[in-house]
Amino acid sequence: MHPHLHTKDNRGCEEVMRALDDCHDEGFLHKLFGNCNKLKTEVNKCLRAERLERTARNREEAKKKREKTLALWKDIDDNS
Repeated sequence: MHPHLHTKDNRGCEEVMRALDDCHDEGFLHKLFGNCNKLKTEVNKCLRAERLERTARNREEAKKKREKTLALWKDIDDNS
């Protein structure tokens, strides 16, 4: 399973997702015989790469925020 495909977080995968949607639109039998499997794998890889990039960015932002908070607490402790 994958998350909702067409969201602001998945802009980098839009082309691959559109290709998968087009493949799914070709009909049930087309999907049944695995003709969309390669595209599905590509979507999964792209979404994973997007998620890893997003989590790394969030981790860095959290680290900076934590350092700022610790500095403020140190300043409070030193001036108390």
